[in-house]
Amino acid sequence: MPEPEPPSELQIFMKWTEFLKWLLAATDKFPKKARFTFTTRIDNLALDILEDIIETRYDKAARRANLRRVNIRLEKLRILLRICHELRYLSNGQYEHAAVGLNEVGRMAGGWAKGAARD
Repeated sequence: MPEPEPPSELQIFMKWTEFLKWLLAATDKFPKKARFTFTTRIDNLALDILEDIIETRYDKAARRANLRRVNIRLEKLRILLRICHELRYLSNGQYEHAAVGLNEVGRMAGGWAKGAARD
């Protein structure tokens, strides 16, 4: 018998945690000259998204506002990672992996927001 799917908020948490581990390892390999600019900002944004997801799971009253903040931070992260790719801090494969992961989490957050609007 297949295991039941975890709730959407748990799925997004698990997906983001896996992405975050990958991202932190990737930014750790950025050149030293980028560590205090791009690496710090990207890592902090990604950790902020994790905090937002956790807060959203437990604060139903602020769910829509938190999910909006998640989407805004995802967009900021997309732009920073695009710049890092253009500067060759990320390979084509790394950039593609990041784009797929960000888009997937963005869709999950959007679905969660739609569900929260119906509640």
